[in-house]
Amino acid sequence: MLLHVLFLIGIAVEAMSAALVAGRRQMDWLGVCVIAVVTALGGGTLRDVLLGRHPLSWIEHPSYLAIVLAAALVTILVAPMMKRLRTSFLVLDALGLVVFTVVGCDIAKGLHLHWLIILVSGMITGTFGGVLRDVLCTQVPLLFRKELYASVSLLAGAIYMTAPHVGMDHDVGMVIAMVTGFAVRMLAIRYHWEMPKFVYKDDWD
Repeated sequence: MLLHVLFLIGIAVEAMSAALVAGRRQMDWLGVCVIAVVTALGGGTLRDVLLGRHPLSWIEHPSYLAIVLAAALVTILVAPMMKRLRTSFLVLDALGLVVFTVVGCDIAKGLHLHWLIILVSGMITGTFGGVLRDVLCTQVPLLFRKELYASVSLLAGAIYMTAPHVGMDHDVGMVIAMVTGFAVRMLAIRYHWEMPKFVYKDDWD
């Protein structure tokens, strides 16, 4: 139940942050809603398509789509005050990242897939909605920049998968994975922890 509640909060927050990005690109209301849906539900949709899991999560639960659309429309209406909530959104976005990751891992694990596929499924669920958002909004995806983002997702997924093998209860392992991933993401934001960059400037011509 806790994971489900956190998931609902996560899709709402992702929808709102995506709506703000769309607003900066001066999109109309329909465009804002499309970007919000792609961001909040895109990672899970891609995961389900790749795993051959049907019906898709938002088709099986139309309430997910309704929550995302409502969050996007509310954002349009209250956008002027969103700047004051920036810190709150960073916190909730980090929470959404780890929750989506654990949800993705849990679904793939239920299909009895290889551990590597489970780990990748969690990362796709947690990060690829943001990739699709950034591509549609003509930005370099956060996943491919130097910030600790995908690596945090992989860390949370790895802890979730490792927990049962060290005798840990499923729910306890799930909580530890989310708390650890969340803490690392927040510390990365606070102290500007970054992944190494690959810089290649030589001209091949």
